[in-house]
Amino acid sequence: MREILGRRRRLLSWRIGRKIGRKSDQSPALLGAALTFATAWHWPVLPGVGIEGQVRQGFGTLAKSGRGDAPGPRGGAVRCACPDPECAFPGAHPLDPGLLAATTDERMVRWWWTNRPGAPVLLATGGRAPCAVSLPAVPGARALSALQEAGIRLGPVIATPARVFILVAPYSMEQLGALLYAKDWVPGSLRFHGEGGYVALPPSETGQGQVRWEQAPLPGSAAPWVPDVQAVVDAVVDALTRTGVSAPEL
Repeated sequence: MREILGRRRRLLSWRIGRKIGRKSDQSPALLGAALTFATAWHWPVLPGVGIEGQVRQGFGTLAKSGRGDAPGPRGGAVRCACPDPECAFPGAHPLDPGLLAATTDERMVRWWWTNRPGAPVLLATGGRAPCAVSLPAVPGARALSALQEAGIRLGPVIATPARVFILVAPYSMEQLGALLYAKDWVPGSLRFHGEGGYVALPPSETGQGQVRWEQAPLPGSAAPWVPDVQAVVDAVVDALTRTGVSAPEL
């Protein structure tokens, strides 16, 4: 959907853009990545709200502060650029424009990241775009290791210091419901990012730290292949069960 640019919306975007754009040295990389996702891979993207100060270093393990901020380098707080002082996902969510504005239009993507060069790149999951399954970092890393040992083919995998995101083929809520109903046990921290959801894409920076490829798409490829959600969930749950890994409720 094309974003309708009104005066109020331009002013709000300008204010947020000043917070997250001026100190970032990632603007060429972020714009280039956003254009690749949108125009080459046909993934609908939009800018995230970002973090105040747009820190350019890695972050430590997250701890819930209750104030919408997260620990930054050397213990400094990182605060979401949105108006909510108790934001649960600092920097890593849409604000203005909203999620429905996600697009593959080159002109819109260029406009967004020209005006907000430090904004995280968000993928609007579902529809024809990939969805994702995510786990906290430690059990997620162990699950990935078990999947690789079992020879399970995976597509791109995204990681932050806090979580691991396995991209999967689009699925419906009905498919997901039937899949989970058939399971005797599913970790409570296994999250599903489907229709109406979003995931931050590399090389964004959010309150969870640097977003990177844990398993990158093949260079020069067309839209990356992604596995079926059932295959991934079956393998992840089996791997966590066999290895005795407890996924904390985060």
